[in-house]
Amino acid sequence: MANPSIIRVIDLETTGQSPPAHGVCEVGWQDVALGDDGRWALMGEGGSFLVNPGCPIPPITQAIHHILDEEVADAPMWQDCARPVLDPYPRRLALAAHRADFEAKFCSPAMTRGADWICTWKCALRLWPDCPSFSNQVLRYWRRPEGIEHQRGLPAHRAFPDAYVTAFHLRDMLNEASVAQLIEWSRLPGLLPRVRNGPDRGKDWRELEEETLAMFAADRDPDVRYTALSEQARRRGGGEIGRQSLQGALL
Repeated sequence: MANPSIIRVIDLETTGQSPPAHGVCEVGWQDVALGDDGRWALMGEGGSFLVNPGCPIPPITQAIHHILDEEVADAPMWQDCARPVLDPYPRRLALAAHRADFEAKFCSPAMTRGADWICTWKCALRLWPDCPSFSNQVLRYWRRPEGIEHQRGLPAHRAFPDAYVTAFHLRDMLNEASVAQLIEWSRLPGLLPRVRNGPDRGKDWRELEEETLAMFAADRDPDVRYTALSEQARRRGGGEIGRQSLQGALL
């Protein structure tokens, strides 16, 4: 396949959570491509480079990714270097990231040419609900994706290693569900397999009393609220959550 369909996984290291007050200080990427055999696989070497965030990197953030102000002082600004990374040739089908809502905040539609996003965190909740946790690294060690090179995925919390690990999750997701299905799930809030906080932590949503479920259905967290409302709908005959929902979507 001369110009295969690709989905580009990206990972950003930043100075904080909220642009424009915070900026990008590193970007990494790894492509996943559709092969002639109809299966998805990692393609190319990927890459990364430092970015000048336009502001100092707070110590609390440096403690996560260990990028120093002096290392990014002469790096390009994000608005000057983002487009070639986010809109590569051959034309990509979508962008992907683990918890893509975060990356999307720093990547305007003008930078991405209006790309769709796949969130591997949200898709993992649907496809692999038995995982004990859904961080990029827990998924890595719980699933042990075939072909992953341990050292190439280190250190964690740097842009290329994180994109590389996420790409293996995405590859396996694409070989279980369609691109359209992953994009659809990614546009919705996260469908949580288990209650994650409070006295009912760890319980399946189907175990909850109606009064407790109603409390969660009014929660401020959109993922909790959406999951509780989905379970209420299931009890009324309007749908199912978790693994059964996945099976229904693929049939």
